Amino acid sequence: MTDKIKDLAADFVNGNISRRDFARRAGALGVGAAAVNFALGGAVTQAMAADFNWQAHKGKKLRLLLNKHPYADAMIADLAHFKAMTGIDVEYDIFPEDVYFDKVTAALSSHSNRYDVLMTGAYQTWQYGPARWLVDMNEYLKDSSKTAPNYDFNGIIENLRKSDAWSGKPGEALGSKNAKQWAIPLGFELYNISYNKRIFDKLKLEPPKNLPDMIEIGTKITKDAGGAYGVSVRGSRSWATIHPGYLSAYTNYGAKDFDVSAKGMKSVVNSAQSKEMNKLWVEMIQKCGPKNWATYTWYEVAQDLGAGRCGMIYDANIIGFFENGPGNKESGHIGYAPFVPNPKMDHSTSNVWIWSLAMSSFSHQKDAAWFFIQWASSKNFGIFGGVKKQLVDPVRETTWKDPAFKARLDKNYPGFYSAFEKSLPDAKIYFTPQPLFFNVTTEWAAALQRMVAKEVSVDEGLDKLAAHIDHEMKSAGI
Repeated sequence: MTDKIKDLAADFVNGNISRRDFARRAGALGVGAAAVNFALGGAVTQAMAADFNWQAHKGKKLRLLLNKHPYADAMIADLAHFKAMTGIDVEYDIFPEDVYFDKVTAALSSHSNRYDVLMTGAYQTWQYGPARWLVDMNEYLKDSSKTAPNYDFNGIIENLRKSDAWSGKPGEALGSKNAKQWAIPLGFELYNISYNKRIFDKLKLEPPKNLPDMIEIGTKITKDAGGAYGVSVRGSRSWATIHPGYLSAYTNYGAKDFDVSAKGMKSVVNSAQSKEMNKLWVEMIQKCGPKNWATYTWYEVAQDLGAGRCGMIYDANIIGFFENGPGNKESGHIGYAPFVPNPKMDHSTSNVWIWSLAMSSFSHQKDAAWFFIQWASSKNFGIFGGVKKQLVDPVRETTWKDPAFKARLDKNYPGFYSAFEKSLPDAKIYFTPQPLFFNVTTEWAAALQRMVAKEVSVDEGLDKLAAHIDHEMKSAGI
């Protein structure tokens, strides 16, 4: 850090200049205020705390329930900073994802007060929120005595904020005026192409531009790459198979999950648009997918990319980031590309997964818990996680615009930033919110497995799936 930046920070910390002047002058020097704060070990944050009592809950203790993930690792790595700023002690339990959501459901459904703050996905809040297991954080966001003046909730990317907010009325759009803010975004992922540059260079290939192109290129890789297959996507009988690349492509072809009207919700998974896309998706898996595709989860997709067993993946962009790191066989060989599945479209429609923070309704330390959520979703933590840790898709505009963050990506992960930038404008949750989400998507994945296995045609499989979903929704009174 240059002497000019050090002098500027010292002036602010000592009260010689205002926050506005500090931010303006830091920008003139080509750095973000949050980046200066990080470089000073949090000194600027402490000074900013002068107009908000971050010590209001000093001496209290919080317990967190966390999923084992690089985003959680980033929080854990900076907990000392939070403790010093607030005087609040923090303990946590952390579990791998294959058991994590069961732990959350068990804790909330039993009304346990063991946990104050928990990690969650947006889809899970469609169950937890209306059941009154989570706190609507609008009440905190609107309370200036509990929310720091520089928190800037609206600085979180709009589509992500809205994707964590729902009224609880089946079929009503996310982020509507009467929506409850069930969670606050922490980090997310969108769905693009990550590909093996070594394999593509060997075969003189360019990244695919659309789904038919992907099938052609993937088939060539399977035939000519000397052992690697073409395209890896998820295939297990789980909701997690439907929400990443599959739903992103499905939406790009103009398909929807439900038609919502005054009469209720009707499944349209058997629409003409859905059938067009699904025939291509099934063909892709049959021609150039992994042999045991029906067992594939996030982990198998990631492992095959990192080990060079596949030419490309259509999945979370952060998989490509993690697999390009040290210790993986193909480290340094991973490239990134935006993807528009439908040749008739000129932009992507990436679905998203958002790791978010929610507050248990059964917590006895709600105000202190809100302090933690504010801190973990703040501008300063976004810079720390993005620059020094693996908070790869941070949720704040300030992080993506920070010179140090962009420089890190451009230097070590060329193409990642530009692919993200092209996909972000239309990246959001494209499912219609409703409480039977997991039932519907699990059966959807099972139907997809049957179509790939040629147990049923795509047309018949989707017709049966639509009828099954309509029966389930009617039985539930939706």
